[in-house]
Amino acid sequence: MSEIGEMMAPTHEALRTIFGFAGFRGVQQQVVERVMAGRSTLAVMPTGAGKSLTYQLPATLLQGTCIVVSPLIALMHDQLRSARANGIRAAALTSADADQAATIAAFRAGELDLLYVAPERASQPYFRQLLTEAQLALFAVDEAHCVSEWGHDFRPDYRQLRPLLDSFAHVPRLALTATADAHTRADILTQLGIAPEGLIVAGFDRPNIRYMIRPRQELPRQLATLLAEQPGPGIVYAPTRRQVEELATRLATAGRPVLPYHAGLPPEQRAANQSEFVASEHMVMVATIAFGMGIDKPDVRFVAHAGLPKSIEAYYQETGRAGRDGDPALALMLWGAGDFRQARQRLDEVEGHRRAAERTRLDALGALVEAPGCRRAILLRHFGEDPPERCGNCDNCLAPPQVIDATDLARKLLSAVYRTGQSFGLGHVLKVLIGANDERVQQRGHESLSVFGIVDEEEARLLQPLARTLQARGSLAATEHGGLQLAGDARAILKGESTVAIVRPARTERRRTRSAAVPAEPVDPADATMFETLRALRLQLAREAQVPPYVIFHDSTLRAIAATRPADLGALGAIPGIGARKLESYGRAFLEAIAAHDQA
Repeated sequence: MSEIGEMMAPTHEALRTIFGFAGFRGVQQQVVERVMAGRSTLAVMPTGAGKSLTYQLPATLLQGTCIVVSPLIALMHDQLRSARANGIRAAALTSADADQAATIAAFRAGELDLLYVAPERASQPYFRQLLTEAQLALFAVDEAHCVSEWGHDFRPDYRQLRPLLDSFAHVPRLALTATADAHTRADILTQLGIAPEGLIVAGFDRPNIRYMIRPRQELPRQLATLLAEQPGPGIVYAPTRRQVEELATRLATAGRPVLPYHAGLPPEQRAANQSEFVASEHMVMVATIAFGMGIDKPDVRFVAHAGLPKSIEAYYQETGRAGRDGDPALALMLWGAGDFRQARQRLDEVEGHRRAAERTRLDALGALVEAPGCRRAILLRHFGEDPPERCGNCDNCLAPPQVIDATDLARKLLSAVYRTGQSFGLGHVLKVLIGANDERVQQRGHESLSVFGIVDEEEARLLQPLARTLQARGSLAATEHGGLQLAGDARAILKGESTVAIVRPARTERRRTRSAAVPAEPVDPADATMFETLRALRLQLAREAQVPPYVIFHDSTLRAIAATRPADLGALGAIPGIGARKLESYGRAFLEAIAAHDQA
């Protein structure tokens, strides 16, 4: 056996006995091998690829405690529950933990495998002193993109971690993130003192997520249709607190439990709503982007955006909260031209040295929403991959849209914006183009313009989607008072030097929205009633243990139990996802449920 093989043999054994897995997934083994060898690493792995295992598993084998820096208390506590359910000795030092003295004593005594802390605490001198009082095995920096100004979720406190890490230069570092382009990855390596050869990048593809992007039309109805057709827990992201409250109220009438989450709610209500969502198997949370990073809930079946995300990186991260268990999930974005108008206005508030990068990110979003081709391919190319042209699991691949050349109509629209003085909103410009008998048009004398009435009825139907496309690509921009003005490549379009293609809009948005739902992971009809029996038992056990159901077993584990009908603990323990601690805690209850079901 090779030296690496000898070193990894106990690791494979621990993977099986603690986590219940026969083998690693993706790049997990590469990362764990480096950690076990004491080499610092930056691992860029998609959400759902098992990032936490790459430090939790070594922490059970290495001498000393692994210090995990994590940005949110909720995220720490979620991972804490899962780690403890697998028999890992874990604790957290946060303002929400009443047992801080006991945790510190356990750390000093060498009785912890994992100690979770926030970056704000980790950077304090007293915490650095505490770390000198016990043996350290590893520093794990979760959500490591927060350390980079180029990342989509920059946290200044993360920039204070380097002095702490350098104080313990002998302790290896593991930085983890799901979302980082090449620029951000290089910055993370520099900021955390990790050598470039320590970079491991897994593929960014999440093949179980179906990407759907639609124009926003009658938003409450579109979302109500989604909730009616897509079962399981879901998240709806809204841009503002007011929209969160309004949508939560409207959607609550659709028959599903719906709760709001935003920073304006009292802390105790936010915590209660979050706890209900984490424990539920069918609740929907309407939230601002403040919600989600702290949730490691694997069974979220859909994520819907009621507006434009901040960037492709943010979109990838937020949609990645769906389907972490590997089962089919849906990501639906509903966007409007006004989203781009507001986003471009916000660019003026960005610091000068970052403005160009933010503009590039916004342009990339524009390309994503107006694309007639594969959405997944655009996402993966953004992160430096070379994907196939078609994925077969996005709206444009499942129902390829008809693309039409709208260059001539774009020139008419841009000409109308220009000839009306580049100060009117889209509604007025459209009235001029279709030749509407409108009092305001006549007051301005715009009925005498050469562009008055130059658009026929068929073209008129394309003006709204064309205007969205032109604003998304930056050819039209908003004035200070909400009018439209030429921008970007508008003059090139007018001169015939640039073309414009758009997706022909569907006749009925209602029909297209219905097609968004994704089927659940299939269960053999013969196993379906057994599966539901096991789900009911899991829910009962979860309530007794005061943990979310997925902490007991994932749905995939229940499907495997339903299919194999294990008759003893040995057979049950051979099913993926059932480690020794869970087998001991829950095994007999599940065996009794199987026997009772089969005898009924």
